[in-house]
Amino acid sequence: MSLIYKICGRVEWAAAEAAGVYRGSADDMRDGFIHFSTLDQVPGTHARHFAGRDDLVLVTVQVDALGPALKWEASRGGALFPHLYDVLPLEAVEGVAGLGVMG
Repeated sequence: MSLIYKICGRVEWAAAEAAGVYRGSADDMRDGFIHFSTLDQVPGTHARHFAGRDDLVLVTVQVDALGPALKWEASRGGALFPHLYDVLPLEAVEGVAGLGVMG
C-alpha cells in the first residue's frame, strides 16, 4: 500500500471529521486541488508552509483509495507531488498524528 500525507491544523481536521469529508485548506480551495506530500517531502512542506506552528496534524492517506482524481504533478524544483482533484473521503485515511514544531 502506498501512502501520502497532508499537513493541516488540528481545528481544520476536527471540522473534516465532523463533516465526514475533508474539502481542503483555503490554499487547496484556491488552487483547485488538495495538496499532499510523500513522506520524503513532508519536512520541506512543513518548513515552507507551516514553520513555527504547533497546532498541526499529519494525516496519512492510502493512495489506492483515491482513484483517478489523484494526479502526480511537478512542483518545487520539478519534484512530483500528489494532488487530489476531489474531496478526501475519510475512509481513505490510514491515521492522524499530532505534528509538533519541526526544525
